[in-house]
Amino acid sequence: MATDKGLKSTVWLKIKTEVLDDCRRENEWKILLLDPFTTKLLTSCCKMTDLLQEGVTVVEDLYKQRQPVGDLKAIYFISPNEKSVDCIVNDFNSPSSCKYKAAYIYFSDTCPDNLFGKLKSCQPKTIKRCKEINVSFFPKESQVFLLNVPDAFHMLYSPDKVVDKESAMQSIAQQIVTLCATLDENPGVRYKREPLDNAEELANLVEEKLVQYYKLDERNQCKEKSQSQLLILDRGFDPVSPVLHELTFQAMIYDVLPIEEDVYKYKSDSETSKENEGRLDESDELWVKVRHRHIADVLEEIPKLVKELSSSKKEAEGKLSINSLSNFMKKMPHVRKQMSKQTLHVSLAEDCMKKFQGNLEKLCKVEQDLAVGTDVEGQKVKEHMRVLLPVLLNKDLDKYDKIRAILLYIFVENGTTQENLDRLIQHAKIEGDGDVLKNWKYVGVPIVPKSSQRKPPRRDRSREETFQLSRWTPVIKDVIEDNIENKLDSREWPYCSECPAAWNGSGAVSARQKHNTINREDKKTVSKLIIFVLGGITYSEIRCAYEVSQANKFVQVIIGSTHIITPKKMLDDVKNLTKPHVPKETFTIME
Repeated sequence: MATDKGLKSTVWLKIKTEVLDDCRRENEWKILLLDPFTTKLLTSCCKMTDLLQEGVTVVEDLYKQRQPVGDLKAIYFISPNEKSVDCIVNDFNSPSSCKYKAAYIYFSDTCPDNLFGKLKSCQPKTIKRCKEINVSFFPKESQVFLLNVPDAFHMLYSPDKVVDKESAMQSIAQQIVTLCATLDENPGVRYKREPLDNAEELANLVEEKLVQYYKLDERNQCKEKSQSQLLILDRGFDPVSPVLHELTFQAMIYDVLPIEEDVYKYKSDSETSKENEGRLDESDELWVKVRHRHIADVLEEIPKLVKELSSSKKEAEGKLSINSLSNFMKKMPHVRKQMSKQTLHVSLAEDCMKKFQGNLEKLCKVEQDLAVGTDVEGQKVKEHMRVLLPVLLNKDLDKYDKIRAILLYIFVENGTTQENLDRLIQHAKIEGDGDVLKNWKYVGVPIVPKSSQRKPPRRDRSREETFQLSRWTPVIKDVIEDNIENKLDSREWPYCSECPAAWNGSGAVSARQKHNTINREDKKTVSKLIIFVLGGITYSEIRCAYEVSQANKFVQVIIGSTHIITPKKMLDDVKNLTKPHVPKETFTIME
């Protein structure tokens, strides 16, 4: 677990203390039973070896047929749902057929009374423990969390009145509260007023549930607001970042290469047809080092990596005395692992560059000019249509690339006329995909007619060094930096609750604000800034959270959403808003 930091370690520590330590006996082995949600949760923050060290001898899927093991006690770590509770009842419903010696039940979240009541039908004295531990989010990376709401986008933005948006909002709010509880924070809550009222609705729900949670929490009868803040935004606040081609490594890989479940398949040797698989996660230190760098920087790193790789091979081919062979064999598993990681990143970078040297380079120039509103020389782009036209007429570009460029044109123009929209659809030959443009209105982005509302000013970044094809900065970075410098306008960013004085320069924030005097020493501790975006976050926005944290040693930015979006996924989700809803699977069990 040495390489896992931040959120992953925090979640693992909480599960270890509140579940595994809670029923520990010296030299006693236990069985751990998980449902799909808790399987995914544990997979995200620990390995089987970590569980073995905690006295867990077997991990089983609660939903599958299992052999009884009468001499071992069972730990049930489950989400509070009917199917999981029914499985426990079946395991202990008669004296002759109890599957295990005893049951220790831990719910990942608050268990409703009706489900709790079902457990009473189990054999007396078989249930030794029943607790709620409040972890119902996934720690995706050290500073990134995701919620278990795969249908969130459709539920939040679909114009279909049948969709149960209210229960989705309740579920999202509850999961955010479990994140705050896991971090042991009671943050001040603020929300972005525009473009829709989703952020306001969610912020009020979260604040309500935080008050409730810290009243119920036996450790803190009434926990004061901590030195942390939670900002809630709705996806429409920045429609540009989700459709732009990004050239930083992680964002580019997930956009242009076929990555599934964070796994990339590649051939390391052109002579063999054998396909390798590489997992992109934080256990790979090299990935953590290069994921937020620009592709040009990553390419500079590659010769160094290749050099290391070839020197490892030479070491193996050189004169091998018995002594040196023995030393090399000791190092071999490590060397082999390092070599496969390096080969993976070389393949990733090379595959990205093949895409870039195709049509991507010209496309990126057009996208940047439209998004930023100025060209490379800093001259204002006067005619956006003139910039867009070459993309529409280029027969080599695929449909989605044209759609992305058209959207950037509409975003920069702040909407367009119906006549012009029809003409754009016709030019790009995307008559069957008009909804992918029109449906952005449901996300709160002006499409037809043009909006007269002025766009908020951006931070001046003219002195920051950037690559010519990467001049756009996601709006979220402005928000995070403005918040740290107390520059967010409270009319645009209202408060749902009192916020600690460390975060507001003036102190006059809301009628409910308590006078809060903080000494200089307390200000030096790291405050957490939690950002939650309803409706998906992009890898470029995730990168911004890490960049600002690295630049400000007194603030740690934790960013999360219902899910992570890639441009293709975002466009598909928008297009499907007006189609009948097909529920997605809630989770996938990872082997």
